[in-house]
Amino acid sequence: MNLAEEQCVEDLADLLYNFLPGSGNSRTAFPLAAAKVQCEDFWVGGSKRPAIVQLLSSTLDQRRHKFSPLVLSIVRQSMTWRRGKGEPLTRAEVSELNVLLLRLSLKVPELNDPAFLESLPGDLPESDESPKTATVSDEQAKMLSDRLIGLFEHAPQRRGYEYERFLTELFAAYGLTPRSPFKLTGEQIDGSFKLHGETYLIEAKWQAGLTGQAELLTFSGKVSGKATWTRGLFISNSGFSEDGLKAFKTGRRTNIICADGLDLHQIVHNRLSLIDVLDEKLRRAAETNQAFVPVRDLLP
Repeated sequence: MNLAEEQCVEDLADLLYNFLPGSGNSRTAFPLAAAKVQCEDFWVGGSKRPAIVQLLSSTLDQRRHKFSPLVLSIVRQSMTWRRGKGEPLTRAEVSELNVLLLRLSLKVPELNDPAFLESLPGDLPESDESPKTATVSDEQAKMLSDRLIGLFEHAPQRRGYEYERFLTELFAAYGLTPRSPFKLTGEQIDGSFKLHGETYLIEAKWQAGLTGQAELLTFSGKVSGKATWTRGLFISNSGFSEDGLKAFKTGRRTNIICADGLDLHQIVHNRLSLIDVLDEKLRRAAETNQAFVPVRDLLP
């Protein structure tokens, strides 16, 4: 494969990640879809995303004539699996898949059939209602755990992108209707979500050093520049400097709350409710004006 094809495989792996489980299902899973087209030997197991990349890249490189049938097999099984979860495959997802396949000079007629595309729902609708549950399924919890651990397997230049994707999946699992990163004139917003009818902007940082006052002030300014009801969540994997938090708190009311990498680890691995954690952070911020109170102090 050339570099362009390798990049396309990475993008396909991102898109297909939520199409099927990697294991634990006797009827619909990536290895079963691969077996349908005699490519099961390319499924290595282990962490899900690297296994998807291996399956796609090996098929493309060694059995190129099987690549389109493999993708079609994945889609067929995904239609069953996703409908069973109450999250049917969408027209937008299949359309994005078709665009990526064109980058490989491939076109699957069945996936471009207008009748098939029209039969699919559009994007999953957003809801203005508060989430009906503060828990996730065992399968979702394992998926999120695998994604979080898998972040360390990526090269630094890609890790930030995967970090944002993980956060989107985390918020989506709790019904917080996340939106992907978007760009406004002069600034980048790393996404948003809704909690109890309130909109929160997201700033996500994956860096070696602690986040300090300057970055907190910058994000707080972004939030202040939006509608008066907008709030913000700043997530710094490496954490926040004590001096920066103290300086940020002095002389101003906070319009943001913060979380660090250990917060995410405890939420995912200890099966804590993300909604409960955010509610407790908001309550503590209202009581003390502290933007960051770690989960270990909120929910000992």
